Amino acid sequence: MTGEVGFSTVDYIIFIAYAILIVGIGLFVSRTKKGHTRNAEDYFLASKSLPWWAIGASLIAANISAEQMIGMSGSGMAIGLAIASYEWMAALTLIIVGKYFLPIFIEKGLYTIPEFIEKRYSTNLKTILAVFWIALFIFVNLTSVLFLGGKAIDTILGNGDGSMIFPAIVALALFAAAYSIYGGLAAVAWTDVVQVTLLVIGGLITAFIALDHVTPEGGIFHGFAHIYETAGDKFHMILKKDNPEFMNLPGIAVLIGGMWVANLYYWGFNQYIIQRTLAAKSLRESQRGIVFAAFLKLIIPLIVVIPGIIAYVMFTEPSGTSMIPGVHEAFAKPGGAINYDKAYPWLIDTFVPAGLKGLVVAALAAAIVSSLASMINSTSTIFTMDIYKPYFEKKNAKNKDVAVGRITGIAALVIAIFVAPALGSIDQAFQYIQEYTGLVSPGILAVFMLGLFYKKVTNKGAIIGILTSIPVALLLKIPSLQIPWMDQMLYTFLITMTVISMVSLSTNKHDDDPKGISVTNKMFKTGEVFNISAYAIMIILVVLYTVFW
Repeated sequence: MTGEVGFSTVDYIIFIAYAILIVGIGLFVSRTKKGHTRNAEDYFLASKSLPWWAIGASLIAANISAEQMIGMSGSGMAIGLAIASYEWMAALTLIIVGKYFLPIFIEKGLYTIPEFIEKRYSTNLKTILAVFWIALFIFVNLTSVLFLGGKAIDTILGNGDGSMIFPAIVALALFAAAYSIYGGLAAVAWTDVVQVTLLVIGGLITAFIALDHVTPEGGIFHGFAHIYETAGDKFHMILKKDNPEFMNLPGIAVLIGGMWVANLYYWGFNQYIIQRTLAAKSLRESQRGIVFAAFLKLIIPLIVVIPGIIAYVMFTEPSGTSMIPGVHEAFAKPGGAINYDKAYPWLIDTFVPAGLKGLVVAALAAAIVSSLASMINSTSTIFTMDIYKPYFEKKNAKNKDVAVGRITGIAALVIAIFVAPALGSIDQAFQYIQEYTGLVSPGILAVFMLGLFYKKVTNKGAIIGILTSIPVALLLKIPSLQIPWMDQMLYTFLITMTVISMVSLSTNKHDDDPKGISVTNKMFKTGEVFNISAYAIMIILVVLYTVFW
């Protein structure tokens, strides 16, 4: 028996209660003590007071958004479990970030990632990258999350004809702004603890209910056995060359190639991700938060990828599958194409019953709103600390950092609201976003990796390298070359590192660059909790890839 279409009164009550709870918590934790004026550290780094469990939860809440809940489920329907490599390899990436990157970032006392560029290279390069990141956050990240969120709401609460997309975009934006713009990172991080809990519970409810409806006989385990038996080709992590999706996930390169470029860039040098680790009470607390997030990453595919495979089985209707009226019409696009990104919202609308539907949609909103809040806060942090303070703040002016941050957040959100509907023609949004972010991420990653661990690299080498990386990335996209885009990222990364190194070695007047970072073995020593957790995660990953190879 399928769920009721649309929202019941109970669903609305549950959803409204969730919204009030989140805004209430956000405003409560961001209140200021009597006589205390909130400063930049309070607003942008939550007074450096976050414990490990809040950091871990906030990392996942910032990461899991409509891009994953909608986009990755769509890719799960199109590709299968192979798309889960983004999640499982991210767990290993988080361990590397916690052990080798965080000690340097926290020792430098950073507010922003561009600030590291200034300390290691130059103010000019910092400004260039700060402007780039602000544009990326507004025109790619904020807009994609808003559009996919609006699309999901339109499918669940509307008629699926697109009429509710823009009103939903505005509503989601206002929801995120209601607490994040006033409260700053403290409001974002502490509400994220509730958001990620709801996200996991709601996601599991959707997956289990959908599995229970896969066959006429019902049963979660029976449903999983059926999708595994009838869609076995969707349960391979490493795709073969004859797979139509090989160009998106090129076989073994997923493990040893370009995915490392995407993951190291995203988890190590992405402001809206790394910012909460910089707000930790201590380095050890930050590292424990990192491994907590890595454990959570291991279960995300159950929430976002398996539902996509379930939708695929119901759409293709192999023998023994429940026949769902209107399933083919639900995924049809003009011209006969399949709208894969409707997989997750369609499952919610079709199978989740009244009462639970309000909770599940609240979980989906939690994923969207928490990411929006993080992106808003990080955009305002970079603009305030890296653009406004060095270039526009008057010498004798009173501290206006918080006010500027709030104004920036509002402006970024308004722009994103009006740009978001333009993304309506995207197919498999998750893959699209990954591919086109991959035009710039290899060059930026090369600059950071060499800046961290190679003292001979110079500012001139970094600038020439990053300018070279864009035309190299575009050249590798020539269709006649037929290079998978993930391999393109790896080749661009290696070429950029070579260019940076050659220019630096040929122009450096010193043995080492004066701004080179000195690292010692002692700097990278980690605690027992981190070490045991890291080994456990690596063992689990080996088992997962062995079983689903």
